[in-house]
Amino acid sequence: MKGRLSKCLFLWVLFILVKFHKNNGCLEEERMALLQFKASVNWTKNVEMPLLHSWVEDGGSSNCCVWERVKCNPTTGRVIQLSLDDIRESFMDYYRYKSIWYLNVSVFLPFEELQKLDLSNNYFNGWLMNEGFERLSGLKRLETLNLNENSFNNSILPSLGALTSLKTLFLRANRLEVPIPAHELANLINLEILDLSYNFFVGIIPPFKGGLISLKALHLRDNELNGSLDMQGLCELKNLQVLDLNNNHFSGILPPCLSNMTSLRKLDLSSNQLRGNISSSLIRSLASLEYIYLSHNHFEGTFLFSAFANHSMLKAVALRNGFNKLVVETERPSWVPKFQLKILLLSNCGLNKIPKFLSHQYDLIAIDLSYNMLNGRFPTWLVENNTRLNLLDLRKNLLEGHFLLPPYKYINIYWMDLSGNYFDGELQENMGEILPNLEHLNLSRNALQGDIPSSIGYMRKIVSLDLSNNNFSGKIPEHLVASCTSLQFLKLSNNSLRGQIFSKYFNLSQLQYLFLDNNKFEGNILGGLSKSSTLIMLNIENNRLSGKVPSWLGNFTSLQTLVIRDNFLEGQTPKELSKLFSLRFLDISHNNLSGPIPSLLNCTILSYMHLQGNGFIWPIPESFLNSSSLLTLDIRDNSLSGSVPSLISSLSTLRILLLRGNYLNGPIPNHLCQMNKIGILDLSHNSFSGSIPTCFNNITFGKIGKMDIWKLRTEFFEIVESYPFENLIDSTNFLNNLPFLNEVAEQEHVEFITKSIPSLYEGDILNFMSGLDLSCNHLTGEIPNELGELIGIHALNLSGNHLTGSIPKTLSNLENIESLDLSHNKLSGEVPSELTRIYNLEVFTVAYNNLSGKTLDMKAQFGTFDNKSYEGNPLLCGPPLEKICTTHAESLHKPTIPFIKGNENRFDIDFRSFSASFAGSYIIFLLGFAAILYINPYWRRMWFDLIDTCIHSCFLHYLQAINRH
Repeated sequence: MKGRLSKCLFLWVLFILVKFHKNNGCLEEERMALLQFKASVNWTKNVEMPLLHSWVEDGGSSNCCVWERVKCNPTTGRVIQLSLDDIRESFMDYYRYKSIWYLNVSVFLPFEELQKLDLSNNYFNGWLMNEGFERLSGLKRLETLNLNENSFNNSILPSLGALTSLKTLFLRANRLEVPIPAHELANLINLEILDLSYNFFVGIIPPFKGGLISLKALHLRDNELNGSLDMQGLCELKNLQVLDLNNNHFSGILPPCLSNMTSLRKLDLSSNQLRGNISSSLIRSLASLEYIYLSHNHFEGTFLFSAFANHSMLKAVALRNGFNKLVVETERPSWVPKFQLKILLLSNCGLNKIPKFLSHQYDLIAIDLSYNMLNGRFPTWLVENNTRLNLLDLRKNLLEGHFLLPPYKYINIYWMDLSGNYFDGELQENMGEILPNLEHLNLSRNALQGDIPSSIGYMRKIVSLDLSNNNFSGKIPEHLVASCTSLQFLKLSNNSLRGQIFSKYFNLSQLQYLFLDNNKFEGNILGGLSKSSTLIMLNIENNRLSGKVPSWLGNFTSLQTLVIRDNFLEGQTPKELSKLFSLRFLDISHNNLSGPIPSLLNCTILSYMHLQGNGFIWPIPESFLNSSSLLTLDIRDNSLSGSVPSLISSLSTLRILLLRGNYLNGPIPNHLCQMNKIGILDLSHNSFSGSIPTCFNNITFGKIGKMDIWKLRTEFFEIVESYPFENLIDSTNFLNNLPFLNEVAEQEHVEFITKSIPSLYEGDILNFMSGLDLSCNHLTGEIPNELGELIGIHALNLSGNHLTGSIPKTLSNLENIESLDLSHNKLSGEVPSELTRIYNLEVFTVAYNNLSGKTLDMKAQFGTFDNKSYEGNPLLCGPPLEKICTTHAESLHKPTIPFIKGNENRFDIDFRSFSASFAGSYIIFLLGFAAILYINPYWRRMWFDLIDTCIHSCFLHYLQAINRH
């Protein structure tokens, strides 16, 4: 008995000694291995790299267990965790693109008790020869290996199967582009978490043949996987708790075998091509679900939301629908939820009204019910019940009435979008006091009116404010522009706001995007805006602004878009605009600006330039043509003179050139043909002379298909729909953890006359529009046959010139043309019958020429043209003209009216016919007059009396003239 007691006491003392004994230093072999790894990081002498400061070689006196990124077992002193992620830190930008870093895996072999190894975000390109990850198979305690965000390729995969002790393997964001390696992964029988997201894996999810039996979480989002989900490889993973297949190419229906995964807590199948119905019975069987994301697929039919009724752990549901085929039924049958949701995203699900089950929810953080045709009033009760609500998205519905918030103050919403509804009336005066934490507010496209509440100035955290497309009037509150110093995005477009802008109170120093267009602002552009030195986009078009363009605009070196068109600005453009190095879009059209065209020497990335409708004079300066990135050049309706400079041919990227309505003269230069990417060319209403260049067939005019992007894009503020919202549920600062992405775009728009009317083409339409307008000049000669090679062109206008000769038959090759205008020239000959092969024509006119013969057959699209297409050609006949063409037999009995070849007057007639008809008419008149005098004595006497009176009067005038001399 005493021996047993002594033995127990000895074991107890031994346990205490082991328990509380701490090793005073790491093993020498492990310390040296760490220093060897550091040496592989500091491989270059060209860059001073203060990395891993505490890892020092001091003769062995330093304890590596206290080094940064190292964790040891306090008892044995052996390394158990290495956090070597993002090891090159601030130098990553340098190394990521300019260096190749191969990993020496054998460095880690001394760490026999290593449990966790994190090598993520280092952009390793591979490993040294014979030093693959299979070398780590000797580390029997290694459970977690993190290789995220490196540059490993397919060669890493065979070596992973040897790491049988692994429980967690992260390989997201590498360069893996093969089918999922089933054989290698099947050996990892202890693996619980596998993350292969953000790679390029292809094919299906393979069968693992009894492997991965312990797998609980499988992440495969953002790959190129496809096929049906109803496959053995997926269905055999019955212990899964997390399945993330977001953003792949899976198709087919939801597999019934999902119902066997009864432990599933998170299911994300968003952004695939899944079809069919969402089975209510399948959803009911997944009673452990906490998060389910099925957005952006091709589901159809009706889904009963009551299938979630008994899911007591449910926290997030996302069923955003982009194809209008899925209807979510929330009201039938009658039910009461057992869950308390955190996230509800039901955009475009055909709800028609706000779901009743939301009246039982009190813990919501984010709600998206946009695009649902919801009717009724603003759901104040929803905001009152959910005091933790951070995001509310009700845009694009049919909500109406006043927008009324709960009467008490300090609602915690950060992000609110109610745009595209029918809210009317005035905003609450204390709105800013009720929503002091708001960072994003969008009330655009409603019917709100009255003044903008001054209390918005209390929203000190607001970053984005959009009140555009309403009926607001009055002035911009001083409190807003003075106190909302965090504001980066402000859009007040399309209202009736007035007064001066940019007063001394304007203090939006962080402002990047400002849209005040289409209001009634007046006066000069004051200097208050100069404090917003970080501006990226400024649009103040279509107001009543006057005075000069301020020179301090040149200080906005980040400015990419400047639109001040349709105002009353005058004077010369300041030379300081040349300092806008980042400028890509400039529109100062329709003002009263004068003087020379601005020289923008330093704006080398300028892509879109609109100067239309001003009073610019002098020839086009060659320095003005410095931008090698120019896509659109619009100088219409100014007072420019002279010829087109040869340097314009250096604009090799130009797609649209508009010189209409100036005083440009001389021949159309052949160097325009060197700009072969042009899609729209307008030289009309000038004084160009000479012939049409035959080299125009070198220009594409749409022949190459889609052009460059015509929209200037900038990222800003919109919720990313695939964001893992579960990360936010316990977050104390919702918005700081929420990524945003939105497209703020200044649409490129161009007015071009086609189909006889001015048409506005904007955005992506410009990618498909092409045209050539040479009308209303002094061009002579014949129409070149080469114009028939412009097979991609949609509009061709040569009217109002002095073109002669016949209409080329080659124009029948213009298979895409929709508008062809050859009117008001001196063209002769017949209208080629080959033109009837053009099937897309909507407008066709050859009026007011010297054409002869028969009009084109009234068939297909030519049956829609009336007589206006042919009028003004006396020798044309046939429908739709009233003049009927004669047959050959009839022509034998009728005199032929010859045509004088080479006559250049569009109104010339046959001189022989004219002389004969005039002589005959004169003789008939004289004979008729003599007959009247012979028959009627009274008229005969009156005639002779008139002759006597005239002779007498003339004689008296003659005598008086002689007497004066």
